[in-house]
Order: sequence, then C-alpha cells, then structure tokens
Amino acid sequence: MSRLTTHASIEAAPAASQPLLEGAKKALGSVPNLFRVFASSPAALEGYLSLNAALGRGTLDAKTRERIALATAEFNNCGYCLSAHSYLGKNVAKLDDAEITANRNGASNDPKADAALRFATAILRERGHVSDGDVAAVKAAGFDDAQIVEIITHVALNTLTNYVNEVAQTVIDFPVVAPRRAA
Repeated sequence: MSRLTTHASIEAAPAASQPLLEGAKKALGSVPNLFRVFASSPAALEGYLSLNAALGRGTLDAKTRERIALATAEFNNCGYCLSAHSYLGKNVAKLDDAEITANRNGASNDPKADAALRFATAILRERGHVSDGDVAAVKAAGFDDAQIVEIITHVALNTLTNYVNEVAQTVIDFPVVAPRRAA
C-alpha cells in the first residue's frame, strides 16, 4: 500500500491535475500509478510531464532514454521504475532481454549506448562530480554537448521518479521486476 495518496480516479485528483491525467490517459491508454501519486501536486505533475515531454523531443533516441532509465532505476533500487522501464524497454523501445540486463548493469551491448550508460552511472555514483575522463569518454563515443546535457537531465528526471516512488512506496502496476539489491 502506498504511503502517499494514489488517486483512484482522474475525478478524485485535484482539479488542476485532472486535465494532465486526461492527457496521460489519452497518450498512454491508462494512467500509471506514478502519475496518480504525482497528481497530489498539480505543479509537480505538470513539471514532471513537461520535462518528460521536452526530453522526448530531444536528440537521444527512445532506446537510449530507456537504457538510462533502467540503469538509474537499478542504481537507485527503485522497483516501480525498474518494472515500468523493463516493460517500456521491451515493448516500446524494443530492447531485448540481454540488452535490458546489460542496461541494468549500467552498460550496453551497443558501443555508443554503452558510453552513454557508463557516463550516466558515473553521474549517479559521483553525484554529478564526474571526472574529465568521464566527459572525454562520452565525447569520444560521439556525443556532443547538447546530448551530454540531455543524458544528465535524463538521469535527474529518472532519479526524481525513483525518489517519488520510493518515498510513496507506489504500488507497481506493471509486471514486477525486482531490483537486484532487493532480490
């Protein structure tokens, strides 16, 4: 059971959150529990959805975004996000099981994506205090400054959802995938 309110319906959420939840339902076909928790604060829900949408229009492809989400969820031990992004990684980004496993380890079977994930996990491990070598390695793999900023922002956005879900203990509404530290 969640420690924070998970609004049972769109109508039960604060009025200012309702159109945002309607938009999510239209786009996704349903409203994930994460959004229902965020809905308690219309400002937080709007901020999350806006940043997520803006990054979706960025230069990183869907596979790279899901890979970063998987690595971040595993690093932060977030069962909700690991479950959600394992599902999305497999069914939307079309990542295979071997790639999802590598991503959870902060790596990839694709050399360029591997550099992005190694950089993302360095950001997490060092809390942003990455080395010159970390930046040089991701640049050497072909990422430009804009893409590096997007990697950083994806790590931050995913850390935000990890923290919200862990504080709330959001009920998982995807096929459950346990973080390794919890297994």
